[in-house]
Amino acid sequence: MHQRQKPSAPEHRSDPAADGGALSMSHNDSPSLLNLSQLVLSAGQIKPSPTLKHSKITYFEVEILDVQSKKQICIVDKVPPASTVLDVKHKFHKACPQWYPSRVGLQLERNGPFLKDSINIQSLAVSSIITLYFTDLGQQVGWTTFFLTEYTGPLLIYLLFYIRLSTIYDQVESRKNFRHPVVHLACFCHCLHYIRHLLETLFVHKFSEGHTPLKNMIKGCAFYWGFTSWIAYYINHPRYTPPSFGHRQVSYAALAFLMCEAGNHFINVALAHQTNSGNRTCFPSPTYNPFTWLFLLVSCPNYTYEAGSWISFTVMTQTLPVGIFAFLMVIQMSLWAQKKHKLYLKRFYPDVRRKAAMIPIIF
Repeated sequence: MHQRQKPSAPEHRSDPAADGGALSMSHNDSPSLLNLSQLVLSAGQIKPSPTLKHSKITYFEVEILDVQSKKQICIVDKVPPASTVLDVKHKFHKACPQWYPSRVGLQLERNGPFLKDSINIQSLAVSSIITLYFTDLGQQVGWTTFFLTEYTGPLLIYLLFYIRLSTIYDQVESRKNFRHPVVHLACFCHCLHYIRHLLETLFVHKFSEGHTPLKNMIKGCAFYWGFTSWIAYYINHPRYTPPSFGHRQVSYAALAFLMCEAGNHFINVALAHQTNSGNRTCFPSPTYNPFTWLFLLVSCPNYTYEAGSWISFTVMTQTLPVGIFAFLMVIQMSLWAQKKHKLYLKRFYPDVRRKAAMIPIIF
């Protein structure tokens, strides 16, 4: 009898209910067997521990293709869900050192916009494999470098013409002719304008994207530096003639110029304060500062004040080069204002829908 029961002994040890039953029968206690069986059945299936459940972390594989040929350049593997597009660019740079992160443009679709560096990679995922298209953006420069270079040039170039170098003007003629006070005033206003731009670039403006193509800086410098040379040459020329209406024209135009410069500064400070505080739920509203009241009429008052500065400078100096430069600046800033106005309409529709972009009624 005992030899026949030995093979079945392991089966009883592998079943907790069977073990319990054997233990209860050994004590001849039937109610205890029933209660223990009900307890085991009510316990249900044992749940895995939380540490085992979350022990595996999901990673993404980012496949990077050339936007033109659609050929695979590389695969960035083991990308954590919390990674950003910038993190992918850094890993891509390790695989392809010739393309540093600021030069890499990544798109989710071939004709789509470039992805911002701050976008979370998990928000782009449909599966564990993410396909992105690569575009070489060319050599890049930082926005701070861009504006410092663009604005430092006009400041120095104008001063070179103001001191009347012998290589620019005839030295004998420069000493004989008397300089009209508007020449000194124009130099002060011109330098003030670009010094304000430089200081705001360093201490006020916050740039969302860190880089821009080098060719953009070259074009911007060619425009500003070239026009500054033309403007400064005429205003500081020994044969320069003062404005037609004399002191009154110069005074009123200079006052308007200074007011526009002050207004532009206070508007930029207000916009920077909104960005730093993180309050993007509503459009900037006017404050006790009268220069900010222009927010009631236009959505881009900084461009309005900038245009006013150059129009005032044109009236004050009464020179053709300044007039042409002011005309081109008004056109360019109106285009920038229209573009920003459309973005404001999407983000702050109730607050912006009754405003003009740059100049009330006209733009």
